[in-house]
Amino acid sequence: MTRFDVLTIGNAIVDIIARCDDNFLVENGIIKGAMNLIDAERAELLYSRMGPAVEASGGSAGNTAAGVASLGGRAAYFGKIADDQLGQIFTHDIRAQGVHFQTKPLEAVPPTARSMIFVTEDGERSMNTYLGACVELGPEDVEADVVAESRLTYFEGYLWDPPRAKDAIREAARIAHAHGRETAMTLSDSFCVHRYRDEFLDLMRSGTVDIVFANRQEALALYKTENFDLALAKLAKDCKLAAVTLSEEGSVVIRGNECVRVGASAVRNVVDTTGAGDLYAAGFLHGYTSGRSLEDCSRLGNLAAGIVIGQIGPRPMVSLADAAREAVLL
Repeated sequence: MTRFDVLTIGNAIVDIIARCDDNFLVENGIIKGAMNLIDAERAELLYSRMGPAVEASGGSAGNTAAGVASLGGRAAYFGKIADDQLGQIFTHDIRAQGVHFQTKPLEAVPPTARSMIFVTEDGERSMNTYLGACVELGPEDVEADVVAESRLTYFEGYLWDPPRAKDAIREAARIAHAHGRETAMTLSDSFCVHRYRDEFLDLMRSGTVDIVFANRQEALALYKTENFDLALAKLAKDCKLAAVTLSEEGSVVIRGNECVRVGASAVRNVVDTTGAGDLYAAGFLHGYTSGRSLEDCSRLGNLAAGIVIGQIGPRPMVSLADAAREAVLL
């Protein structure tokens, strides 16, 4: 028996989300569709130029944990915050979702991380992230008993930006494998892949990571190719299992010689794509840790992703478990 189904580890970030047009991105030097790392000074500048905004606890792996819990799974989360107002907001929100979160906050600077997210009319989100307290996540924040008692430990590729987090991830993976558990990671962002390609490949090929999540662009970037079939073939060779999202085309999952393609869930209106990949991972991992088929795992992932892109913010505002039961997936 395990205490948790999925443990996620990531950058604990409060999202500040506002709408804008493409001209705003150009005028402010923001790369559309990317996660841009910024310093405190630029964070203040962009915040001053934002229109009306919505604050919502986010962070890729935190969103995934919230999605698992919304589906009825048992989720835990590691992520570093500060003992400040945004840190208190983050703590309240993730616990209110039913996620176990006990990471000790920083008592002083740097402050809790925040990401200014600009959503254009096409629903694309451009993230500008000040990591703040996230850079202080280290091996001392790994709760060994939680890792040992989780069926699967999942972390975000973004953690390769703050240096001490790498040691925390490797320690968590060591504990997980020592207890017969599995590990998973998301490649997070094609720009992140370009920064850490060799290290990501080593995590996969060394067996530190068993399962990989990516979108089409990240998979192509990982192998420096424009041939998607080639990228899939290499993923199948380099890891135990890989799930790749394909936007409106759904997703494809590969495990050895097995390949499963599932179409996307119907979405009436794309409002905000923030969190789509995170919630796909949540649905897939909930199915996977429940012993479901790869096809069912993919359908749960597509369903969760489809729901979150129909709303503002990266965490589900409706019960994913109810939605999955209505779709006869649970």
